[in-house]
Amino acid sequence: MPDKFISLTPDLYEYVAVHRSERDPVLAALAKETEQLGPISLMQVAPEQGALMTILTRAIGARAAVEVGTFTGYSALCVARGLPEDGRLLCCDVNDDWTSIARRYWEKAGVAKKIELRLGPALDTLRALPADVQFDIGFVDADKPNYHNYYEEILKRLRPNGLILFDNVLWMGQVLDAATTDESTRALRELNEFLIADRRVEAVMLPISDGLTIVRKREPGEPA
Repeated sequence: MPDKFISLTPDLYEYVAVHRSERDPVLAALAKETEQLGPISLMQVAPEQGALMTILTRAIGARAAVEVGTFTGYSALCVARGLPEDGRLLCCDVNDDWTSIARRYWEKAGVAKKIELRLGPALDTLRALPADVQFDIGFVDADKPNYHNYYEEILKRLRPNGLILFDNVLWMGQVLDAATTDESTRALRELNEFLIADRRVEAVMLPISDGLTIVRKREPGEPA
């Protein structure tokens, strides 16, 4: 089978990035302010990824969402935009400085009422949730060694046909570099292999930004 991908040049990537229907001036302003933080701004999701997250949230009719790793709030704003007026997004983060930027832009965008931000270790937050809490969609973009732990905590609360999205699964190509053996890289490699073998879900990895894996929870009794 011939290779069915194209290497993106900067010009071609710009073409991809601008060909999305979302034109949110609040998101644009947030991206600009985040860029001023310097190299750490790379933690923000790409615009086309944010647009995809909004579309997926709307497409599955999500009403309850969870995010692990909020940073300055771009991805949360994208998910919140896809939720109905009475939808709810739980955001888990540990950094008050970065999330204070997020709060300002959520207010500007008119989605703050949909979002609950809990500061503290995300695993503690997730494990403390009542047993009957259920999510339709989740996004994981935090410390890589805990990705699998976040997955298990969210999956048990995810409704059938719900989605979990994992960011940075290509890790700037380091997942293929055998010489790279740090904890984060090893954790991502292990997660990537685990997800495609987990019969509770089906998964696809997409070469969007730094790699995005989308996992769907199977229906009870659905053949794997």
